[in-house]
Amino acid sequence: MSPMDQGRAARLRRMKLVALGLLLAAAVVYLATLRVSADGVWGFVNAGAEAAMVGALADWFAVTALFRHPLGLPIPHTAIIPRRKDDIARNLQAFFTENFLTEDVVRERVAAARVGVRLGAWLQVDAHAARVVAEGSRLARVALARVSDDDVTHLVAEVIVPRLRSEPLAGAAGDLLDAIVRDGAHRGLVDLVVGEVHDWLRRHPDTFDGIVGERAPRWAPGFINRRVAHWTYEQAMDWLWAIRRDRNHPTRAALDDLLRQVAGDLQHNPVVAERAERLKDRLLSHPQTAETIVSLWTTVRASLDGALAAESSEFKQRAVRAVQRFGASLLDDETLRTRLEGRLEDAAAFVVRSYGAELSTVISHTIERWDGRQAARRIELHVGRDLQFIRINGTVVGCLAGLAIHAVSLVVG
Repeated sequence: MSPMDQGRAARLRRMKLVALGLLLAAAVVYLATLRVSADGVWGFVNAGAEAAMVGALADWFAVTALFRHPLGLPIPHTAIIPRRKDDIARNLQAFFTENFLTEDVVRERVAAARVGVRLGAWLQVDAHAARVVAEGSRLARVALARVSDDDVTHLVAEVIVPRLRSEPLAGAAGDLLDAIVRDGAHRGLVDLVVGEVHDWLRRHPDTFDGIVGERAPRWAPGFINRRVAHWTYEQAMDWLWAIRRDRNHPTRAALDDLLRQVAGDLQHNPVVAERAERLKDRLLSHPQTAETIVSLWTTVRASLDGALAAESSEFKQRAVRAVQRFGASLLDDETLRTRLEGRLEDAAAFVVRSYGAELSTVISHTIERWDGRQAARRIELHVGRDLQFIRINGTVVGCLAGLAIHAVSLVVG
């Protein structure tokens, strides 16, 4: 018996003792006033005690008959729960399905819960946001550990690469490139490349001079070649710095025009599209391609696992801030909150609509596995304490009824 059941059993025993105590008290009063005059006050006391015993015994019989045979006697229509537990289980299942597992009820309860507001306020607490990130990190690490290198290799070599080879990608690549240029999403990459090249040249002027000097004409004097190399270096540094500093530099505009032209050719020029498809086939058919993809995945997985494992990594700190920003958005953005709660309502309604009947069978299947005595015992532990109030009320009401009947008999007689 679980600790909770032990507590229920103790409370049930106490209530049974209270009800039994009232019955015994009524019996003692009845016996003590049995030989007194029925015309005086003691007559009322005796009549009340007698009726209280009758009410207490009747309600004891009614309550006991639900769970077992009173006094062990096989009286008809007693031990109702042990005998009819399967019917009760099916009726309880039907009641639960018809009154609780309905789409309207579920939608109403989800809407009344105001999940968006509660979730938004809950996520604002630092400890809660950190807990969400910690649990998400733990689940993500488990998921990453479940994915083996062999699985990734098979997926890449047998599914992804063959599918990419069979699908024409030139048009899709053109659409993607056009959207990237139109939205300016490539500018960050341009800034990165220009900045890295500029910084590298600033740190390695001698290397640049050496590269240019190797290609200088042999017949030219050395000092001329060195001046040309130095001038070329200065021009390259000035050009890159101008591009890096000026967001509207002509070179940036020319690059945008070039990318738009490439996107248009991929979308509408059959010759360019065919060349792109052939290049795609050559790249994807190379055995090193699949190995490179798997190697990249391995590197990414190791980096993710390290970031997820660290207790105070920058990744986790950013994730906590992102979670809190999402919580703030739920509180401030009514449209977002309404959309989230609507999705939750739809999801709950779908589950109930599709699987409600199957979910409710848990009730009948569980009760049907119990034997009759076990079912009666479990149910009595949960509702038996409240049923003892029926015995107590029967004792009190019987006493009052006895007093009223005795008073009427005196008046009429």
